[in-house]
Amino acid sequence: WIWGYRETDGIGGKDIYSGSKGAAELVIKSYWHSFIKKMPNIKFGVARAGNVIVAYIREKGAQAVVVSDEQHYNGTTIKPEYMGGVEAVIVLGGDGTMLRAAHSIGTYDVPLMGVNLGTLGFLTEVEESNAYKAIDRLLADDYSIEKRMMIEGRKGETSFSCLNDVVITRAGFSRIIGLNIYVNEQLLDTYEADGVIVATPTGSTGYNLSAGGPIISPKSKAVVVTPISPHSLTSKSVVFDSADRIRIEVVKKRRTQETEAIVSFDGADNIELSAGESVEVTCSKREIRLIKMYDVSFYSVLREKIGGA
Repeated sequence: WIWGYRETDGIGGKDIYSGSKGAAELVIKSYWHSFIKKMPNIKFGVARAGNVIVAYIREKGAQAVVVSDEQHYNGTTIKPEYMGGVEAVIVLGGDGTMLRAAHSIGTYDVPLMGVNLGTLGFLTEVEESNAYKAIDRLLADDYSIEKRMMIEGRKGETSFSCLNDVVITRAGFSRIIGLNIYVNEQLLDTYEADGVIVATPTGSTGYNLSAGGPIISPKSKAVVVTPISPHSLTSKSVVFDSADRIRIEVVKKRRTQETEAIVSFDGADNIELSAGESVEVTCSKREIRLIKMYDVSFYSVLREKIGGA
């Protein structure tokens, strides 16, 4: 089925196609953001790509269904009744869209194939110009699967699985926050900084890289902790084994402000943090499976996307 794609003015509209589910079903997920309404050219580009792919899949004898976010979500994940028989998810967009799709499929072990309509596209391997060939190979089972580890971020009884990172940043402006970093309940360091990033190998090329953290091979089982703009000459990133349990405690810095920091999980699901509260990060039992069409190394992609050559 095709999930999340709508021919709409940005607020409402009708589904382009709603087909029946079957044994060999495909999913296409495309997210609409509020800014799309103000940028009709971008909206049309995504809509056109989705419509063309739908028609092509149907011509090949596979089944595809358009699913609207409003009707088929159960909270932030797709309802179970719409996941039966689904064999693959085709994601139209950029890396951010892939992250949202990874969250939305929940615990279902369905592989994702990304068609890059964004900019960098580390996770969206297929370019729009090669979409037909990729779909042909997908339908012929001519592809490989690459597994990516996820991390579990927990604050109290609330937890989220993250493909990229857990980020704690200051609440407010112009002041640093204090963060105690514990590894397996042993104090590692105290950061005075704008925040801290706990990233997976997949997330190491995102915010972690911008903050000066190292790039880690996506096939690795590791977690990197990187301070954001630390007020120190010695605070550096540290790479941990995926079995390590990391706990970050917020230290009281401001007498007049109760909320010291904010934690976000893969750039969403923000939760306020007060002094004395902690966020725990561990390796998740979940893995995301990415459909790989090309035998291209991560390092070639890295050089092409951000090498600057």
